[in-house]
Amino acid sequence: MITTPGHSLVLVRAAEADVLADGPTSIITLLADSDVTGGALTVNRATLHRGSEGAPPHYHRRAGELFFVLDGSLQVLAGELVHTLERGDLLIVPPLLPHAFAPTRGEEADLLVVFTPGMDRFDYYRLLERVYRGEAEPKEIRETSERFDNHYVDSPAWTHARHTE
Repeated sequence: MITTPGHSLVLVRAAEADVLADGPTSIITLLADSDVTGGALTVNRATLHRGSEGAPPHYHRRAGELFFVLDGSLQVLAGELVHTLERGDLLIVPPLLPHAFAPTRGEEADLLVVFTPGMDRFDYYRLLERVYRGEAEPKEIRETSERFDNHYVDSPAWTHARHTE
């Protein structure tokens, strides 16, 4: 990563980005966290293979979340509505709106995810990877909900959409 003192330039080379697995079918590429963007945004790439569960219903109190589909097909819960996004589609979820996302059944999805304003998010993704590897307990995810501004909720609409395709 290259940052320029006194300027807002941030350059992340693909070969230098941390790549994590938070499940057998999900890869997260860490691009820029809030500490290098001056708090402006946090950016990651999510590669969700067929069968990925994606992210369960949750909301953020402090940040909006932008989804840009680089390739594939993505289902996104926004409130009580489920949208199917295709390559090139963009969706912005404002703070406090419950949302979830996963590849459309039988598909893959490659997406850019941006939080604004930025939040210290990369340690959350590292925690997800440690849980997947058995190095941390799943309860730690809920215990860090305030720190990482990730608040889980139930969503009958998401459950219905994911089980009736």
